[in-house]
Amino acid sequence: MKKPFFAAFALALGVTLAGCVFINLPHVEPPAEKVIGGQGPDKVAVIDISGVIDDEGEKNLLGSETGVNITARVREELGLAMEDKAVAALILRINTPGGAVTTCDIINHEITEWKKRKKAPVVAELMDIAASGGYYVAAAADRIIAHPTTVTGSIGVVAFNVNASGLMDKIGITDQTIKSGVNKDIGSPMRPMSDAERKILQSVIDDMYERFLDRIIEGRPGAGFKKEALRAIADGRIYTAPQALDLKLIDAIGYMDDAVSEAKQAAHIKDATVITYSAPSSYKNNLYSSLAQPMPSTVNLVNIDGGALRHRFGMSFMYMWRP
Repeated sequence: MKKPFFAAFALALGVTLAGCVFINLPHVEPPAEKVIGGQGPDKVAVIDISGVIDDEGEKNLLGSETGVNITARVREELGLAMEDKAVAALILRINTPGGAVTTCDIINHEITEWKKRKKAPVVAELMDIAASGGYYVAAAADRIIAHPTTVTGSIGVVAFNVNASGLMDKIGITDQTIKSGVNKDIGSPMRPMSDAERKILQSVIDDMYERFLDRIIEGRPGAGFKKEALRAIADGRIYTAPQALDLKLIDAIGYMDDAVSEAKQAAHIKDATVITYSAPSSYKNNLYSSLAQPMPSTVNLVNIDGGALRHRFGMSFMYMWRP
């Protein structure tokens, strides 16, 4: 009697489930160590700095978070590398046009502090694009290696801004902003910018630019940069890898394997297991496994959102190359 009952139950359950749609809701997973190459008792850890560098968490098309913001992720991965006594060196795999001034500065600081505490070498490998904030982060490394086709440089600061007052007049929209001081809405797209406001914003840009130059000089003492000479090549232009090498912005041209060899040599180790940190469910099996974030494909200058920066409103100060 039991067998027919269970058979009927199983059939009914199968028919019911056949009409159901199962959805795996995205969730944030803590990073775990994954081996991506080499072998040996010592380890070389690879950390990705990719996509636009800002503090927006990674999201899917539905808007659900699939990862923490880059600042939190990098600090967490640096923490794992710090706690692991077998980690003898660090490689930063950088593929980014840059990003928010503060976020880039925090990551540079975190890497610099990691070097001091761990007393281990850091090598930066520049990939497709490592411009502006990407180079700012790389300046924290002991050695910078660029891929033969890398585009780097773009040293400087930019604040995207538009004046939409003419469009507003045409469609009958009037700005009725109420403010406590004459400069409270400085940079507003609702009206033209005055000369006085432009001078104020330029002074902010200038201070942030000087900080960029200081980080390069401090991070690359071997290059022997003097500020005025550095300023002459740091006018925002981009450079190819050979051009950057001639200008001492990088130390060598090579591939990821070269970065691993450089890291092992700097750490005075012969053999090493190359590891990275990623979510347990992600697939990474070698040095060129997918980067942490996709590169932005579009920029909407009207909304000043810069692809991954679409959630920002108003003026943002950026260490970013965005043609």
